[in-house]
Amino acid sequence: MTVSISYNRGVAIVTIDNPPVNAASHAVRAGLMAAIAETEAADVSTVVLFCAGRTFVAGADVREFGQPAMEPGLPEVVDRLEAANTPWIAAIHGTALGGGLELALACRYRITLVSAKMGLPEVHLGLIPGAGGTVRLPRLIGAEAALDMVAGGKPVGARRAFELGLVDRIAEGELLKAALEFANSLHNSSPRGALIDIPAPQIKDKMKWAAQVAGIKKNLRGQNSPLAAIEAVENAVSLGAAEAMTKERELFLKLKDDPQSLALRRIFFAERSVGKMAKLKGVAPRDFANIGIVGGGTMGAGIAAACLLSGLKVTMLERDEDSLSAGLARVIGTLEQSHSRGLIDADVLANMQSVLTGSVDYAALSDADLVIEAVFEDMTVKQEVFTRLDAATRPNAVLATNTSYLDIGEIAQAVADPSRVLGLHFFSPAYIMKLLEIVHPPKVADDVLATGFAFGKRLRKIAVPAGVCDGFIANRMMSAYRRECEYMLEDGALPRDIDAAMVDFGFPMGIFAMQDLAGLDIAWAMRKQQASGRAPDMRYVDIADRLCEMGRFGRKAGKGWYDYSDDPKGAVDPSVEELILSESSRKGITRHTIAPDQIIERILMVMRREGQKILDEGIAESADAINVVMVNGYGFPRWLGGPM
Repeated sequence: MTVSISYNRGVAIVTIDNPPVNAASHAVRAGLMAAIAETEAADVSTVVLFCAGRTFVAGADVREFGQPAMEPGLPEVVDRLEAANTPWIAAIHGTALGGGLELALACRYRITLVSAKMGLPEVHLGLIPGAGGTVRLPRLIGAEAALDMVAGGKPVGARRAFELGLVDRIAEGELLKAALEFANSLHNSSPRGALIDIPAPQIKDKMKWAAQVAGIKKNLRGQNSPLAAIEAVENAVSLGAAEAMTKERELFLKLKDDPQSLALRRIFFAERSVGKMAKLKGVAPRDFANIGIVGGGTMGAGIAAACLLSGLKVTMLERDEDSLSAGLARVIGTLEQSHSRGLIDADVLANMQSVLTGSVDYAALSDADLVIEAVFEDMTVKQEVFTRLDAATRPNAVLATNTSYLDIGEIAQAVADPSRVLGLHFFSPAYIMKLLEIVHPPKVADDVLATGFAFGKRLRKIAVPAGVCDGFIANRMMSAYRRECEYMLEDGALPRDIDAAMVDFGFPMGIFAMQDLAGLDIAWAMRKQQASGRAPDMRYVDIADRLCEMGRFGRKAGKGWYDYSDDPKGAVDPSVEELILSESSRKGITRHTIAPDQIIERILMVMRREGQKILDEGIAESADAINVVMVNGYGFPRWLGGPM
């Protein structure tokens, strides 16, 4: 049964069992209504709401969105649960998110495992809570903390939830046993009142509140749902509970039909489906407990950290002892940052450091299950690495390259068995960025490809399959719209104009600021390699090359498209703008003003055109794959659904 009831010494245990995440589907809602009725009629003092499997209710069933409404709706269930005469205790493990947390708020008490997380992440789907979350949560933890959770959408851990008063106890040991003990401790006490009956919270510091609201609005970049979240929490403060509930529901229903929410839900499902290749159904991946990383630079160290943070063993290989020491230091520095931010404890940090080893001898990789190459972007260098890996590793070890542009089929020719070679294209910083392109060269074996996807899942990445071409999906798309932006430099725009238009559209940063962050030298090296094959009649802008020739490689050099000498965010550099103007003049181009909407129109046009080519060539399996790549790789605004 989806919802079942058992009894233990005067306490009813209502268990939800709706795998995989106990979503609040129609069956769950109907089951809870029946359980409320049964427990109200039974001779019990308390009811414990428990969930089977790995999590508490992790949200609404998003698959029901857009479908005809089926009664009872979640608001009705939450209201009925809160009105129950018998007090309920929510026993939380895993995650209590969205509608799951709203159910927990309707219970009179809450107990949680220390590993649990709670939140109202609806803004990430272009929504706000629709079952009283914006009204009950402020009454429990205060308007300021509630606004952070509702408008920011970020869950809080159990310890923070306890500090806020969101939960009453953190369970020690087995959750259900602790919940039953909690229930028995309440026998002789008066039941706590419903949250809905608590007076509206007061804003303690109006200036601080105004600054909090302003901070949220500053980062909107055109997204609607955080504005609605602010309005809903302010309603909870200024209106009575019943009126605030009505306003919340109106805002929720309005957002539900908003194109932004439709786009966000499409991306939500796309991210969960794009990595499922039909030909890999039923194909078992190879083992990958021991990971080898060749190269300890920024990317190699980031990949190593991502592996360690996912519980894998790592052996780093470098060309000499100094490079190895620097690479290992980068990895340990990243792990220590995770510890300082409270993401891992001291014991976990120590264990990760104990399974990180390094060597300058390829023989150290003889026991590796999966080796990832992350060296300089040069075909000759990479083929030499793979030749040596072929001799040093087991015949069934998977060999992967992190190349951003190069032909992986050609790299694979350096080994005796090309079927064990694939591309794992990470995005920097690799321990943070969610996107992972799984690049499949023509001769790769199915179980090797399946290993790539299993590895991506272990690292909690969004794995997207991509065929072999210059730049695969992400960098091919980026190169296309970067070229268009460079054309606009010669035609009349300046870097600050284009970057400002992109940020106003919803990108986290513009193309030129992004290049400065990544470093201009890598793309410069690639352009020099491609120069001999460039069509003579192809328009080419060499402004970026000129900057590199001047040693302006971006932030790491202090100067790039912008000047970082005195401003860490980058200041407009008149010498760069003079260079741009002189290039237009040299080519005989009459410059003209390009309005922000025209800048975005040209960028989108090129993205869609290049995306269609990628689809036509079979490099991407669907338009959604391109959308997912651009959203997660280059910050295309999620609420606009992607360029396709």
